[in-house]
Amino acid sequence: MNLSNMYQEVILDHYKSPRGKGLQETFGGEAHHVNTTCGDEITVRVQLSEDGNSIKKISYASTGCSISQASASIMFEQIDGKNLTDFNKSSEEFLAMMQSKGKFEPNEDLLGDGVSMIGVAQYPARIKCALLSWMAAKDAIIRAKGE
Repeated sequence: MNLSNMYQEVILDHYKSPRGKGLQETFGGEAHHVNTTCGDEITVRVQLSEDGNSIKKISYASTGCSISQASASIMFEQIDGKNLTDFNKSSEEFLAMMQSKGKFEPNEDLLGDGVSMIGVAQYPARIKCALLSWMAAKDAIIRAKGE
């Protein structure tokens, strides 16, 4: 099995068996984002730790294509329970990968299964789908911090 096929399998697995999907009732910040190009939607809720330095819990509800759904699942798996410094590093790495047109060596420690999205970066119309959950999470964190 080549790397591209393996990555497709990872994306399909996250699409078919999403991790963390379903909105939690207790949250400090919420963001709803829509990809106006295709209609994909996501709502992300974040509960920060008492000191505001880590993500105590993140949850989401989303509809859309396999790329946006898989990306939300990957994002959840990668950042739930992590400190905000790690979230920022992971989200910056994911954004850099999406802007690379597929010419990027992603850091698997920062992205986990997110490295499987490297092929999406070659398709400009799909980049917004992949970034939707990450940008909504960033906004939800900002709202939870009251900034």
